[in-house]
Amino acid sequence: MKAPDLDRLLRAAAAARNDQPDEMPFGFDTRVLARARTHPSGDFLALGRFLRRIVVLSLGVIAFAGAGAYHELQQKEDLGDSLTNEYVIADTSIGGAFEP
Repeated sequence: MKAPDLDRLLRAAAAARNDQPDEMPFGFDTRVLARARTHPSGDFLALGRFLRRIVVLSLGVIAFAGAGAYHELQQKEDLGDSLTNEYVIADTSIGGAFEP
């Protein structure tokens, strides 16, 4: 975006009026309270199911990552040489990117 377009856009945004009210719509708080009273335990059950799914998914990811790490550690190659070469390549490319 060019500088004159950006300046024009920012000036238009600053001049725009905000027609939205700052308070909640009429009756919103009573509707929320009425719904909470009619379904007192349903929300907690849904939250519990959601948290249980998150925990199971997280344990699956941890198990998968652990299996991958175990597989890499059991490789017959010399671990030090392979990691050193990869880190040297990455370090060289990062260092080259920041040099003037």
